[in-house]
Amino acid sequence: MAILTAVAAATPREPPPPRPSRLLVAGLLAGPVFTAAYLLEGAFRGHGYSALRHPVSSLALGSQGWTQIANFVLCGLLVLLFAIGLRRSLRPGPGALAVPLPVAVWGLGLLGAGVFVTDPVGGYPTAASPVTWHGQLHDLAFSLPGFAALTLVMLISAVVFARRRAGWFALYSALSGIAFVVLFVLASGGYGHDGGLWQRLCVSVGWLWLALLAVNRRRATA
Repeated sequence: MAILTAVAAATPREPPPPRPSRLLVAGLLAGPVFTAAYLLEGAFRGHGYSALRHPVSSLALGSQGWTQIANFVLCGLLVLLFAIGLRRSLRPGPGALAVPLPVAVWGLGLLGAGVFVTDPVGGYPTAASPVTWHGQLHDLAFSLPGFAALTLVMLISAVVFARRRAGWFALYSALSGIAFVVLFVLASGGYGHDGGLWQRLCVSVGWLWLALLAVNRRRATA
């Protein structure tokens, strides 16, 4: 009896399966919060603002702009928390760093877009379109790298999840990345006409992908 007890004690136990990180919930919240906020702001924003013609960033201008600034900052923080949860849920294995890192860059891009307000575009809120230092930082240092990072992580995930034998999500990631790029190009040349619509569709593709990524990781670690 003593021998059996000793053998059982010496036998290594399998580690318990990882629990889903609570931080993954942030990935489920960020997109709906961001979208609901800018839809409500745009619905009640007068004085020449058009959701079809103007980008979401233009809502940060004017006396009510603090609401969109807060929206950028809050959702940027949620995305950063989500990136930490992704890191925990993906390791060890493919994409343990390659997926969370670009997601974190997207979160930093949102934070910077809130701190450094964009310049007027498409006649809102004024016909003048001055070029300011904070507007340049908004576009070149935060928005553009953020959109590029979100595109990159979708395409990277197509490879990562194929290696993780999640074929459906790998295919969905690849298609989302392609759609994101096409809509971003359409939005970039259309502000003042229909660029606002294309940008909202582009961002919606990205937020939906992030939400389903959160669902995928929670199920995988449940």
